[in-house]
Amino acid sequence: MAGHSKWANIKHRKGAQDKKRAKQFTRAIKEITVAVKEGGGPDPESNPSLRNAIQNAKGVNMPKDTIERAVKKASGADADNYETVTFEGYGPNGIAIFVECTTDNTNRTVASVRSIFSKNGGNLGTNGSLEFLFDKKGVFVIEKEKIEMDLEEFELELIEGGASKFEIEDEFLSVYTEFTDYGLMSSKLEEMEIEPKNSEVQRIPLNTLTLPVEDAKKILDLVEKFEDDDDVQNVYHNLEITDELIEAMEEE
Repeated sequence: MAGHSKWANIKHRKGAQDKKRAKQFTRAIKEITVAVKEGGGPDPESNPSLRNAIQNAKGVNMPKDTIERAVKKASGADADNYETVTFEGYGPNGIAIFVECTTDNTNRTVASVRSIFSKNGGNLGTNGSLEFLFDKKGVFVIEKEKIEMDLEEFELELIEGGASKFEIEDEFLSVYTEFTDYGLMSSKLEEMEIEPKNSEVQRIPLNTLTLPVEDAKKILDLVEKFEDDDDVQNVYHNLEITDELIEAMEEE
């Protein structure tokens, strides 16, 4: 997982400075909308899903007034109606790809996802066909500069909150929990007054496949095509992210 974590954190670091920023805002607004409608209303104090969505919006540097407008709109009569849909398939060289979408038009999303798979040497599979290849985990990305105590002491504190694994990459600490401990960890960080850069449930590959750099780059290009689609929230895959691959991608 270390390579996946490092690559995700490189994207976190670059995210606010590149063309992805508008897309990150769109994703954050959708997450807020779904949280208000399905998580229990517009008050973050009584709606943990909304608290988390607001945290993630702050993590991509969304202005406070934009967040407040999104919450207000989501709780009004003219709120967008989104549903969450998932797609599973394979890219070139047998790489498994799991795509999570939030959409107001399922037919459009199905057509778009199918097209991205087929135009890039992959194929859309049936739902449930890849579930066994991924494990759902809570993942909290914390900027090390926000940790005021000794790192070892901090990790011991988080173990009480359900932390099962830690990864340090550059200026970030990634904390992993079991899916069932996600809420517990959210509460623990709140109690410690630590606001994560990002927190979400991710699908972590149980095993990864290593490809030659040029083949692997094609997979990351395919992942990026999915991520560029307005309906796509998250993309997971079981490609091994090697240091060599990260170096090659950073040079581009």
